[in-house]
Amino acid sequence: MSGFTGAQGRTMGVEEEFLLVDARTARPAPGATAVLRRCGAREPTAQGVGLKGELFRTQVEAASPVCATAGDLLTALTGARARLGAAARAEGLRLLATGTAVLADGPPPLAEGERFAHIAHTYADVVADYQVCGCHVHIGVPDRDTAVAVVNRLHPWLPVLLALSVNSPYAGGRDRGHASWRMVEQSRFPGSGVAPRCAGAADHDARVRALVECGVLADEHMSFWLARPSGRLPTVEFRVADTAATAAEALLQALLCRALVDRALTDIAAGLPEPPLDGQLSAAAVWSAARYGLSGPAVDPVTGRRMSAKARLLDFLSHVAPALDAAGDTERVRTLLDIPTREGTGATRQRDAHRSGGPAAVVRFLAHQTDAESSAAGSVF
Repeated sequence: MSGFTGAQGRTMGVEEEFLLVDARTARPAPGATAVLRRCGAREPTAQGVGLKGELFRTQVEAASPVCATAGDLLTALTGARARLGAAARAEGLRLLATGTAVLADGPPPLAEGERFAHIAHTYADVVADYQVCGCHVHIGVPDRDTAVAVVNRLHPWLPVLLALSVNSPYAGGRDRGHASWRMVEQSRFPGSGVAPRCAGAADHDARVRALVECGVLADEHMSFWLARPSGRLPTVEFRVADTAATAAEALLQALLCRALVDRALTDIAAGLPEPPLDGQLSAAAVWSAARYGLSGPAVDPVTGRRMSAKARLLDFLSHVAPALDAAGDTERVRTLLDIPTREGTGATRQRDAHRSGGPAAVVRFLAHQTDAESSAAGSVF
């Protein structure tokens, strides 16, 4: 992502991971190579979207171009979902926007490549069936030192971004009792959770290198921190959200992340102190968001106070309101928030579908939901 501001505001980019399932069995299917070949993934899409495989051959990823406006980003997101969805249907598969595999029959086949083989060897059974899918948001900043300074101020609000995005209550055919089981799976890896406070890019990179040298990170790009400075780009990278149920909800994540970065930069310029960081309270806040989403309690990781998730969301919106206003995003965000707050989060909608026919009904719902974003959607299962 080159550059950090555009004519309409700070630049954004989104990477979305998706699951492929067999149209007949509704179980994960190793069709990534065929789907990407059919998409012509070596060539950018009309919107400049990059398409590629992931850790397992049951997963594909779409990376948007650098966007300055919400409209451009939404066009890229919907276009990528439509293109991947059409290619999946042509291969007898379905594309699912979900954080975990609802149904699964054991470990999936690993994608080819030395790095993936090294990851599988390093983490053994922790990664053997790690078919999780996330939504990663990049927000442009001037340089990596600035990115680190911003990340130092984000931790109080990362659980709210997770609570809005929860979209993985089912795994292995059953409800795991968490709105984001993906986050529970991710927490098993070293280098997960909220990043430690760092003095700058050099300090951050030294901490990551130390973990690599300790043998607990596969490489310097393998940290699982929920927000971090990108190792390759002058961006702040948010890795907290489940894959969004819809492109509109992915856009919501991007706009809220941009507002958080803008608010952090304003506070830095004003000389305001960084919020205190308590590792245990931060872990408690992330866990509570993964457990309940917007449908239960939340934790303020600065004060340690327990409160409703809806009240915590209001605190978050108050915090970013000036940045949303300055970017002209307030009304759009208010409209987009109607999806998780009134229709229910992705996890809530999956559980609603389950009541009509169990896990298979959840997969059908997810397939229809993803297909609905393409005018070429056909019959499912």
